Amino acid sequence: MASRVRIEDVAEAAGVSMKTVSRVLNREPNVREQTRERVLEAVEKLRYIPHISARSLAGNRSFLIALLYNNPSDNYLMGIMSGVLAACEQQQYNMMLGPLEWDSRRMVTQFDELIGRSRPDGVVLTPPVTDAPALLARLAELEIPFASISPKIRKDVVGVGMDEKQAAFDMVSHLVSLGHRRIAHISGHPAHGATKWRIAGYQQGLKQARLEYDPTLVVPGQFSFDSGVEAARALLGLKQRPTAVFAANDDMAAGVVAVALERGLRVPEDLSVGGFDDIPLSSQTFPPLTTVHQPVRDMGRLATLELLADIQRPGTGRMLHVPHTLQLRRSTGPAPA
Repeated sequence: MASRVRIEDVAEAAGVSMKTVSRVLNREPNVREQTRERVLEAVEKLRYIPHISARSLAGNRSFLIALLYNNPSDNYLMGIMSGVLAACEQQQYNMMLGPLEWDSRRMVTQFDELIGRSRPDGVVLTPPVTDAPALLARLAELEIPFASISPKIRKDVVGVGMDEKQAAFDMVSHLVSLGHRRIAHISGHPAHGATKWRIAGYQQGLKQARLEYDPTLVVPGQFSFDSGVEAARALLGLKQRPTAVFAANDDMAAGVVAVALERGLRVPEDLSVGGFDDIPLSSQTFPPLTTVHQPVRDMGRLATLELLADIQRPGTGRMLHVPHTLQLRRSTGPAPA
């Protein structure tokens, strides 16, 4: 059985000290590029696998990133998680999940327990945790680096976001272009920044089309399938029901489609339905959902890379912005005559 390749072997092959090898593996600054390349070539040639505990002791790091969440959409979370994991693997970090309750006191207690138990080098926050004041205050108090996905406030924050107001406007404009005039909206969790932005885009789309805003056509949801079902039953039970429904995420839009079919309505002949996020579910419903493509995997990956950059070189992490696109499928069509 071949012996394990040691850091001493890499140092000898590259003609440098073990400390230099450690600095290269930990991606520390102030290493000449020529030296860095020589060390990495030796690592590849010898197939050296850094020992995570040794790296931790050498650099006083855990090489662990925690993904914190409180989100009812498993599909959204899976996309973010996939991106965070990809970035961690790229930088030789590990990822852990940290589910948090929404109650502010309990959330901070859970966070403190997680930090005490696992000591991650940094955390990635997902909505609505990304805007929880008590948690943000605790992060600042402990000086723990973090990256935010779609935060309400984006100035001087590391992370990634998208113009969700414009995306919602584009969805409403699409429905208007199909002749719809009674367009309903199912909003999301009130604590999410996304809820505010998507309602604002919906209202702006109506205003642009010179359509009057009707509060009876806006029903609150919770970003879950069940809340979409409940909201759809309320909307489709109106005496003058809408001809199109724009739901603030795909889980709720799928709930609308289910209720429409339950009531014998054809989608899109009798009712057009639009969603938001473009999770895998959106292409698996029947008919497939027209939706806003939000690149959630890329958002998770980019937020994590910016966080890792900020950990390695404090002050270098940025707030990035990603584009959106409309994914036109078969759940939207011309307004019924």
